[in-house]
Amino acid sequence: MNWVGKDTTKKRESQEGLKNRGFQFWAKSGIFDERNTRNGASKASGWCPKPEAFFFYIGVALLQGRNERENRAGMAMKLREDIRNIAIIAHVDHGKTTLVDHMFRQTGTFRANQDVGTRVMDSNELERERGITILAKNTAVFYKSDGGSTVKINIVDTPGHSDFAGEVERTLKMVDGVLLLVDAAEGPLPGTKFVLKKSLELSLQPIVVINKIDRKDARPHEVLDEVFELFLSLGAKDHQLDFPSVYAIAKQGIAKRELDDPSASLKPLFESIVQKVPPPPGDVELPFQMLVTTIDYNDYLGRLGIGRVTRGTIRMGAPMKIIHRDGSVEDARVTKIYVFEGLKRVEVQEASAGDIIALAGMEDVDIGETIAEASDPTPLPFVSIEEPTLSMNFVVNNSPFAGQEGKYVTTRHLGERLAREIRSNVSLRVELTDSPDVFKVSGRGELHLAILIETMRREGYEFQVSRPEVIYKRIDDVLCEPMEHVIIDVPDEHVGVVIENLGQRKGEMKNMIQVQGNTRLEFIVPARGLLGFRSEFMTQTKGTGILHHNFHGYEPYKGDLMHRTRGALVVLEDCMAVPYAMWKLQERSTFFVEPGVRVYKGMIVGENSREYDMVINVCKTKHLTNMRASGSDEAVRLEPPHILTLEQAIEWIGDDEYVEVTPLSIRLRKRYLDHNERNRMSKKKAEIADI
Repeated sequence: MNWVGKDTTKKRESQEGLKNRGFQFWAKSGIFDERNTRNGASKASGWCPKPEAFFFYIGVALLQGRNERENRAGMAMKLREDIRNIAIIAHVDHGKTTLVDHMFRQTGTFRANQDVGTRVMDSNELERERGITILAKNTAVFYKSDGGSTVKINIVDTPGHSDFAGEVERTLKMVDGVLLLVDAAEGPLPGTKFVLKKSLELSLQPIVVINKIDRKDARPHEVLDEVFELFLSLGAKDHQLDFPSVYAIAKQGIAKRELDDPSASLKPLFESIVQKVPPPPGDVELPFQMLVTTIDYNDYLGRLGIGRVTRGTIRMGAPMKIIHRDGSVEDARVTKIYVFEGLKRVEVQEASAGDIIALAGMEDVDIGETIAEASDPTPLPFVSIEEPTLSMNFVVNNSPFAGQEGKYVTTRHLGERLAREIRSNVSLRVELTDSPDVFKVSGRGELHLAILIETMRREGYEFQVSRPEVIYKRIDDVLCEPMEHVIIDVPDEHVGVVIENLGQRKGEMKNMIQVQGNTRLEFIVPARGLLGFRSEFMTQTKGTGILHHNFHGYEPYKGDLMHRTRGALVVLEDCMAVPYAMWKLQERSTFFVEPGVRVYKGMIVGENSREYDMVINVCKTKHLTNMRASGSDEAVRLEPPHILTLEQAIEWIGDDEYVEVTPLSIRLRKRYLDHNERNRMSKKKAEIADI
């Protein structure tokens, strides 16, 4: 590891800690008696009096013998020296997709005169709009190493947001190493921590890339120390702790092993990948076997199963078996074989162990299932995916405007679309409810579900969604709720109001660090406490705060929380919003709609300044008269409305409200549109609560 200009005390301490952990193992087994340590000798040194020493060294010899056998077995296993399979792990906006862009350019994937945009891996429309990676994608580059051999580097571009960690967890099964990309100023953040833990559990070889070292507030050495401490806290193995480090400016396509090294390319990074990431193992002579980790669709070929060949060789037209997750076996035949080269899929006649491929001809294959040779249909284990923590109800639209803007509006359309989604989105759960028009959809977080809603909306679907609810669990007969690890960076002048707000949401502060006029706060907060927090946070910090959060775990229920301190403005009757009526109301409210918009009875058009709902008439017009009076000709001046985005609308609504989603509009409404019916239901709910 490159510890440039730094004291290696932490590294030595970590090694002592590893030795002490080894001592604790022997002590627990009764071989080493702590009370008999001779002359105060270090426990980690292994010195102890007879007869304990005899058994201690016997155990060490047995371990060494086992390791030698494993090494010999590894040497006997055939390796694909011409391939390296890696995944890129990074938090949102740490430069991951930009780095891949320059890897393409410097390996000749694009022609010299080819016009290629930035962030070419973000091919999804939503990804480009939001500037984040949502779906894991496969690509490959060819690099000619210093030794003269050409190595194919298969790259898996993974999402950086924790809500899409399900995409990462399954794709890690295809790779042998990971590039951990960390911002030189921000350091490792929650999204990094979660996915890194999964890769370490799979014994993948990490390479740490400290990116954006050209930032004015960059602190690469400190960040490298933080990364090392993160590895220790996650229980990394010895070979993982000895990770190689590379410093980079991804925007310029520059990487260097030491900060002072001259460099104008990513060659140090490519060499680290070739030298440090182990080649994929696998015997091409054994029967074919592959685990499907991603599903794609082609209009002409149908479903494509994507995964890494674990062993054997597959050829065009070969008969195969699909081993489903329920244990059933189905016959299939390969019609097309594709490998990845740059942004393209290239058709080949055969592929061998270590290759990442896409197979056509297997219409019923799903993620987590095994494709194997017909002569030896043996299934492969699938990585466990974390359970959902948040749920929402997807409801068929029954508003007065239902069916006017959407193409797919019925229960059948909604049910079929959700059933199709869970085949490729393994982190998602869909459950039927007592009502045939309501589907309970559970996901990893608010953004995870919001992306699904936005995708369906753009496809022409029209439906309603309820307020998100956290998924509770009973652990040892104790009611527990999901908690989030929150990291906030704010200017010093806004620290007080942020701490107060999170305190009201049952947040527990874990750390507070002040650096150059900014403060970093770390909290453990109930997941339900973060619903609606982001909009308040941005208002309180005047847009200067940065918020990151990640799933932390389940803890005992923290008690009741207040959701919303202000009521809603509810429309009295169907009409068109009139500027004159809105002008009279804007002094004590904030509107969500513009004048001239059609509204219906029970629709929410704004937020009241008080804590209760207010039924209003936005159709009221100015009375016409032939008498002139002072003030009668006063101009109507309206403040710009606060048009809510989909995420803001989902955060804002209460338990008795819906977000109506159509391809053209996002509306808020009450569950019960009639005012008298709402009063009856609220009284009934209060009576039940009193009982």
